[in-house]
Amino acid sequence: MPVTPRFGGCASGAGVGVGADSASGPSYRRLPEWLKVQLPGSGEYAETKALLRSQKLVTVCEEARCPNLGHCWSRGTATIMILGDMCTRRCGFCAVGPGRPNGFIDWDEPRRVGEAVAGMGLRHTVITSVARDDLSDGGSTIFARTIEEIRKRSSTVIEILIPDFRGKREDLQRVIDAHPDVINHNIETVERLHPMVRPSARYDRTLELLQRVKASGAGIKTKSGLMLGLGERDDEIEQTLRDLVAHECELLTIGQYLRPSPNHLPVIEYVHPDKFRSWGEQAVALGFENVASGPLVRSSFHADELAGTVRPGESSKRAG
Repeated sequence: MPVTPRFGGCASGAGVGVGADSASGPSYRRLPEWLKVQLPGSGEYAETKALLRSQKLVTVCEEARCPNLGHCWSRGTATIMILGDMCTRRCGFCAVGPGRPNGFIDWDEPRRVGEAVAGMGLRHTVITSVARDDLSDGGSTIFARTIEEIRKRSSTVIEILIPDFRGKREDLQRVIDAHPDVINHNIETVERLHPMVRPSARYDRTLELLQRVKASGAGIKTKSGLMLGLGERDDEIEQTLRDLVAHECELLTIGQYLRPSPNHLPVIEYVHPDKFRSWGEQAVALGFENVASGPLVRSSFHADELAGTVRPGESSKRAG
């Protein structure tokens, strides 16, 4: 049965979920056919689910109830969310619940993530988190330790989807020094809409973070993501793409914003797939190394193909 997907997502802000019709109430707008998805069937991702459960790990795939979950898990890919499931920020688009973690840290989590990644036999691993402004280091130490624990057990490509660490250079450097292969930090929307969409973040801070990663000389690929449908103009989208390229962002995802609940920002426009295709082509022409652009594209969807870890259509699981 087709159901309504929804947008949500932690540090990335880029998960997408499936739940009750998020457009219900007075602002109801019927979803176009290209946004209706099928719930994952039983059995197609059971092995991945069982392994994650055994390690008591949280995935953004589940937290945001992503419609791509069954597809990705059947390919042996999952985006693991560390540092809990309670975010200290309250972004206008995000489905992950806000709260007060009060400094709680699960110090054993990095080991469990490392074991899960090794057990899944992944070629490409994505790690993300909620924003943890309650921690003095923003959670960067746990990110670094998680990368180290994965490296001990696997030769997988490691992609991390990070918060902005409130612009603290030492926290970003701690993560860079752990040597992930890809660092993703989503810009989410155009500059004009930032105060409404990401009130605790800043457009210029996101650009600076991406440029600092490249300036480190660590050879880490940079990646970001952009949502459409919040009322942005075409000239603003183009300027955002140009700003990202100017700040040395190499990989890009572009997807449709979908309202998680009536308490979140409304959808202003359902952007047609043809327009997503056009923006993807323009982004490549402007200088991005690789771009994924479509209504249901999210930060971690086929992240292995976007980063060049595997060829399109190939499983992210290692053979044998």
